[in-house]
Amino acid sequence: MTENPTADSTPAANPTAESTSTEPALPREYPRQWSADVLASDGGVVHIRPILPADADLLVAFHNGLSERTRYMRYFGPTPTLPPREVVRMTTVDYRNRVALLAFLGDEVIAMGLYEGLAADGKPHSAEVAFVVADDHQGRGLGPVLLEHLAGAAAENHFTRFEAEVLSENPNMVAVFRDAGYQISRAFDGSTVHVEFLIDPTEALTSVRNARERASEARSVANLLRPQSVAVIGASTDSKKVGNVLLANILAAGFTGPVFPVNGPVVDAPEPDHAATNRTRTPHAKQRVAPPSVRGIRAYSTVRDIPDPVDLAVIAVPAARIDQVLDDCLAKGVRTLVIVSAGFGERGSAGLENEKRLAEQVRQHGMRLVGPNALGVVNNHREIALNASLAPRIPGAGRVGFFCQSGALGIAILDTAAHRQIGLSTFVSAGNRADVSGNDVLQYWDTDDDTDVVLLYLESFGNPRKFGRIARRVATKKPIVAIKSGSGAMSPVHAQRTGPVRDDRVAQMVLEQAGVIQVETIAELFDCATVLAYQQLPAGPRTAIVGNSSVIASLAGNTARTSGLDVVSSVDLGPAVTHEELTAAVAAAMGDDTIDAVIVVFVPPVAVDSSDYALGLMEATRPADGGDVPVKPVVTTFLAVEGVPEGLSRTGADGLPIRGSIPSYPTPERAASALAQAWRYAKWRTRPALQPAAIANAQPEDARSFVREAMSDGADRTLTAGEGAYVLAQYGIDVVPFRDVSSMHEASAAARELGFPVVVKSTSPGWVGRVDREGARLDLSDATAVITAFNELQALTGSSALQVQRMAAKGVGLCIGVTDSPSFGPLISFGLSGRLFEALGDRSYRSIPLTEHDARELVDEPSVQVLLAEDGTDPARLVDLLQRVSALIDDVPEIRELYLDPILTSPDGIAVLGSQIKVGPVPTLADTGPRRLG
Repeated sequence: MTENPTADSTPAANPTAESTSTEPALPREYPRQWSADVLASDGGVVHIRPILPADADLLVAFHNGLSERTRYMRYFGPTPTLPPREVVRMTTVDYRNRVALLAFLGDEVIAMGLYEGLAADGKPHSAEVAFVVADDHQGRGLGPVLLEHLAGAAAENHFTRFEAEVLSENPNMVAVFRDAGYQISRAFDGSTVHVEFLIDPTEALTSVRNARERASEARSVANLLRPQSVAVIGASTDSKKVGNVLLANILAAGFTGPVFPVNGPVVDAPEPDHAATNRTRTPHAKQRVAPPSVRGIRAYSTVRDIPDPVDLAVIAVPAARIDQVLDDCLAKGVRTLVIVSAGFGERGSAGLENEKRLAEQVRQHGMRLVGPNALGVVNNHREIALNASLAPRIPGAGRVGFFCQSGALGIAILDTAAHRQIGLSTFVSAGNRADVSGNDVLQYWDTDDDTDVVLLYLESFGNPRKFGRIARRVATKKPIVAIKSGSGAMSPVHAQRTGPVRDDRVAQMVLEQAGVIQVETIAELFDCATVLAYQQLPAGPRTAIVGNSSVIASLAGNTARTSGLDVVSSVDLGPAVTHEELTAAVAAAMGDDTIDAVIVVFVPPVAVDSSDYALGLMEATRPADGGDVPVKPVVTTFLAVEGVPEGLSRTGADGLPIRGSIPSYPTPERAASALAQAWRYAKWRTRPALQPAAIANAQPEDARSFVREAMSDGADRTLTAGEGAYVLAQYGIDVVPFRDVSSMHEASAAARELGFPVVVKSTSPGWVGRVDREGARLDLSDATAVITAFNELQALTGSSALQVQRMAAKGVGLCIGVTDSPSFGPLISFGLSGRLFEALGDRSYRSIPLTEHDARELVDEPSVQVLLAEDGTDPARLVDLLQRVSALIDDVPEIRELYLDPILTSPDGIAVLGSQIKVGPVPTLADTGPRRLG
C-alpha cells in the first residue's frame, strides 16, 4: 500500500454505481450511507462508495494500472496480476467484518481501501486496514480520506482499533496514520512495521479532520476564484446574448490569463432569471456554425479543441447541451465551472431533478460548480482581475468578500457597494447552489489574506451544523455580516429542498452564538461593513458625540444608548463651528482614555467649504505614532454623505479607499447603529476561546451502540421511558427512579419498591406539561393513596398505562429540548416547563455543540432566571446538565429529538422527572463523521 502525502493538481471525479444503467441490483444490506463525495487535497472531487461484486473488472484494471513499485508496497511483492480468487475475495464482502471502499474518477477506480476483522486472532474489536492509490493520484490526500471513511464504517460495526503491516521502506504510509491524528504504536520486525491505533473519535482526530477539510475546501474555491485561464462556453457574436456579455466583462476587467471563447454549433442558453432583459426567447433556434472569432478572439468549437490548459469554464449553453459540455470539460481537465444557464431548480420539480442530476454529473467529473442560474464570480486581486459575471457594474478592489445566491440581489448589492466605495476582494453569486455553498466560500475567506470582512446574504444555512462551526472560527478574526432572509425569500422549490428559515428570533440566537452580525436590510449591511472595513473595533461601549447640532446629536445619542453603547460625553459646538474648533474637540475625544469610540456630527445649516473640516477630522483622528488608522473607531454624518467622502478617504496606490478612511452616514441613527454593531461584535470576540467541555465519565460508545441497535430496522422510533433513561445515564443524567405500571397491584408494588412518598402520573403526550389538566397525583405516602390515585387517573385519562415515580423535592419546573431543524441543524432550547410557557415563546435557543459560555447564556436569557435567583438554585448545575445533553446529541447524531420535561431545580439539586427520545437515521446534512460534501 502506498500514498504520497504531497499535493498535485490532478482533478478527481465520482461516479455513483447506483446511478449507472448497467449496475446490477444492490445487495440487500448494501450500506448506501457510506457513499460520499469528498474533496482531495487539491480541491478536486472524488466519489467513494462500498465495493460490489460487479466491480471485479474495474478492480483488475485498477491493479493492472499500478506501477511495479506501488504494487510491491501494497502486496509486499511484485504481484503483476491479481489471482481470480483474490479478486472474488476483495469484491465479495459482508460490509461488517470485511469492508472495501473504492474511489472513482469518472468510470475509473483511482484508489481502494479495505479492512478485515481480526476476531480469529483473538482480537474481536480489531481490524487490519490497507489501501492503495493509483500512481497518478498519489499526493492528493486520498489515503487519509479513505482511512477516515473506513474508520467510520468500522466504528458502526463496533470495531475500536485498526492494525496495519507496512514495509519499513514505506515511511509515507506510517505518516498517513500519524498525521491523521491517531495515537499510533509501532513495532519493527525486520523489513516491516506493525502499526496499531484506536479509531474512536478524539479531539485531536477531529481537529485534524477539520483542518484538512478546511484546506481542501479552500483549495477548491481557490481553483474557482484564482484560475490561470478561462473558457467561455456559449460565447456569442451577438452583443445582446449572455455568452457575449460574459466574455465582454471578462475582457473589460483585464483578466490576466488567456481567455478562450467556445462557440460550437449549438443554440444559445436560456437567459438566467436575473438577466436584465425582457426579450422573448425563440423556442427552437436554428443550429449555427461556430464563428472563427468572438470579440476579436479566436473561437473554438469545443473546449477539447483549445490547445492550452483551461482552469475555469463559464457556461452559457442550453440545459439540454450541458451533458456534452461536462464530458468535454472532463476530457480537457477543467477543474471548476460557473453555469449561468437557467432552466433548473428555479423552474419547479422537473427542473430540480435536472439540477440534482447536474450536480451528480459535475462531481462525477471531479469538478466544482457555481450555479446553475448563477450571476457569476469576481476576484479583484490585481494578479487575477477576474469578472466572470453578468453584473454591469462591479466595485473596485478592496478587503470585503461577498456571497449570495440571488443574481438580481447580487447586481443590486454590487451596485450599492460601488456607490459607497466599498471595495470587494471577491464575490460569488451561487444561483441555485447545487454544489458550491456559502460554507465552501467561508472556508476560502478564512485563509484569504485579501479579505478582512465577510458579507453574506443567507436564504438558508445549507449544512447548518457545519456553518456554525466554520462561522464561529472565521468570526474570531474576521467579522461576518449577514442578511438572513425569511422563508418568503425563497421559491417553494428551494424551501422544500433546504428548509426555510421559519423563526427569525431563533435565527438571531444561532447567528449571534457563532459571532455573526445579523442585519435586516442591504442598507444596514453596508452601514456595518463600512465601519468594519475602514475602522478599528471599539475597545468598549463608551462613546463620545461631537458635533454642531444638538438635535442631531440627541438622535445619535438615543440610538446609541438603545443599541448598547454608553454615551459618556456629548459636545455641542454650535452651527457656526470653525474647522479649528471641530478639529480640537475631536482630537480631545480621541485622546481621552475614558472614551472608546467617537461619533462626529457635522451638518452645517448653510453651504460651507468642507475641505478644511475634512482635513481637520483626518488630522484629529491620526494616531500619535503617525500611523494611518485611528486607534478608536470614528463614524460621522459628514454633510449627510453616504459612504466615504472624498476628503475623509485615505487611498491606496490604486486611488481607492483603504483602512483609516472615515465612513459617513446620511442619518445619525444609522451611524450610531453601525458603531453599536461593531461594539457587539468586538465584545463577542473577547469571550473566552472555549471548546465544548469533555464530559467526565461519559460512555459515548455504549450510548451509540444502544441507540443503533434500538433502530436496527433503520426507521424512526421513540424510545421507551426505560430505554431513554438508560441512554441518558451514559452521560451522567439520572432520571428520578420510576416504574411503568398497568394495574393497581403493579402500582402498589412499584411504590413499595421505590419508597414512599411517590407520584402516580400519566405519560401520555396530551397530559404531560398541561397545568390545566390534573395528570399527576403527588406526595402519595402509602399504598392506599397510590391505588386510589391509579384508579382516578385511569378513569380520567382513559388509559391504564401510567407511571409510578419517587417523589422529588419541590422546585422550579424547567424544560430542555433538542430538535433537528432543517434550517439550523440540532437546536437545544431551555425555559420553563409547560405548554403555556412554550406557547408564549419563553425559550432560549442555541445550536449544538455548546461551550460553557453558550450554556450559561441559555440559562441567563429566559424569564426563568428571576425564579432561579429567588429559589436559590445554583446555575452551574443547569450549565452542567445542558452541556451533558449537548455532548450526547453531538456524539450520537441518531438522536433526532430529546426532551427532558419536567426538570425540578431547587437549592438541593436537579431532578429530571421525564424524558422522551426519538431516534432515526442521520440526515445527510449533519456535520458528523468522515469528511464529505453536503
